[in-house]
Amino acid sequence: MGFPRRLLAQGEEIVLDLRPHWIALVGPLFLTLLIVAALVAAVVYIPNSWPSWVPWAALAAAVLLFLFFAAPAMVAWATSMFVVTTDRIVHRQGWIAKRSMEIPLENINDVRFNQSIFERMIGAGDLIIESAGTHGQEVFGDIRRPEHVQKVIYEETEKNQQRMSGGHGSAMGGGPVSIADELAKLDRLRADGVISEQEFQQQKARLLGP
Repeated sequence: MGFPRRLLAQGEEIVLDLRPHWIALVGPLFLTLLIVAALVAAVVYIPNSWPSWVPWAALAAAVLLFLFFAAPAMVAWATSMFVVTTDRIVHRQGWIAKRSMEIPLENINDVRFNQSIFERMIGAGDLIIESAGTHGQEVFGDIRRPEHVQKVIYEETEKNQQRMSGGHGSAMGGGPVSIADELAKLDRLRADGVISEQEFQQQKARLLGP
């Protein structure tokens, strides 16, 4: 299931609706296989002289191990969604007990990502978002294509600032410091390889104006 459209504000649109990368399931699936293998071995190799309730106890232990250690990670994967809209970033998780957080785009100060060599090969990574207010720094793990997500968030933040300022300057008043901040963000994105030199120059020209 995707992000419920009934939760969108008037005029708000979904840009990205992502579930965690499949790599997040490797650990709990491997643990599940170990539990099943241990249960099968226990049932097969239990001596016939042992009480008849022992296999049932082994089954109960296997179920408890699965419920406490493997199932929560699977449920977290199945119910997690990382959503970027034209107004905010939303992270939701849970079926019965739900956890949700939102970061307005205008509060975002910086967006970075971390990828190991293996994560880069499979297209996964961690996204780090720094924002003003009570959120501070938030780390979102196992994000699909984090470099692309970083770029989309930056683009939507720019569009959001233009809408809030009526298309002129930044949302914080359009002063020189705000423009300098935007140029610094552009330069970081260029240095990280998120945008090309041509895109940097185009965005720079748009900010500085005629």
